Amino acid sequence: MNHLDILLPFGLPQAEMARDLVRECNAPALAMLLARSKTAAPLQHLDPFSRALPHEHWLAERFNLAAPTPQQDERGNSPAAAAAVLRNRVQPPVPAEGHWFIVQPAHIHVARDHLVLTDIGQLDLEEAESRRLFNSALPLFEEIGRTLVYVDAATWLLRADDWAGLRTSSPQAASGRNIDIWMPEGPGELAWRKLQNEVQMQWFSESINDEREMHGKKPVNSLWIWGGAAAASTAPSTMYQASFNLNGWPQALTATAQHSAAPDGVLAAPGEHGLLLLSDLLEPGLTDEWGYWLQRMEALDTLWFAPLLQAARSKRLATLSLVLTGQDKLQHVTVTASSLRRFWTKPSLAKLAA
Repeated sequence: MNHLDILLPFGLPQAEMARDLVRECNAPALAMLLARSKTAAPLQHLDPFSRALPHEHWLAERFNLAAPTPQQDERGNSPAAAAAVLRNRVQPPVPAEGHWFIVQPAHIHVARDHLVLTDIGQLDLEEAESRRLFNSALPLFEEIGRTLVYVDAATWLLRADDWAGLRTSSPQAASGRNIDIWMPEGPGELAWRKLQNEVQMQWFSESINDEREMHGKKPVNSLWIWGGAAAASTAPSTMYQASFNLNGWPQALTATAQHSAAPDGVLAAPGEHGLLLLSDLLEPGLTDEWGYWLQRMEALDTLWFAPLLQAARSKRLATLSLVLTGQDKLQHVTVTASSLRRFWTKPSLAKLAA
């Protein structure tokens, strides 16, 4: 592998915490990489109410999954990922017809005067539980002529051809927030809310949620829809010959991704250009657990950044790019062997507080 792009969601912490975290963080390899890197593009600021997080937009652009939206809508749309999931994750295959959406079981928390979507990644939904919920909800979809397909415990697919213009938000973008402004807008929004309410009432009577709460788990009390795409849309394309550690919806972007790679495996992989996703900071970033964020960043430094720094120094990597994102910003820097020879530049994590 000659060129490696590393995508680090929530590598840029929230502004009010950034300086304190940078001061406390012990990540010497990352500090060297950042201090001696070259800025590949100016710091990007996204709409804080965008319907996807910066790392999701970045992935959608790299794999040509950006969903079209009306020009006057500055909030954009969630990545058009449903077709990729349909193509690469559904067995047996489903005919490539119609318009599909990703539907995910979710927990919505009732706050004092609003509803909050909690991080879907922390739902801890087991296969048997998800199958029970799917079978419970399926008749409600069939009654109105909708096709619902089970993919895995966290992911289902819904066909709704007449909702093709529906603008949706990714669950990560909406996580931890009042769901009012993150709900779908456009063709089918009222029909979806009606269906969502019916599923919520159906699941309210299910014993599975009582069982989950007895084991300290959050009840699964709603569904989240996003990722609309035409089934016949062009398969994702990208400049990457190899992709590593893609998880969640990104793992559907390529059928050849390695899901549990280590540094030596990444460096030895054939191909000119590779992508490595390090999502360890995503969970604490979404839930504002910054002590946990520090622990994970320091672990990443030992496991990944130290060996990759050495690989860049020894020219096993011609270039190493870091794509750092936060809640509403993105920073892209590049490191080469020559840039690492700037001995007069002291290691620093200051770029994390951009």
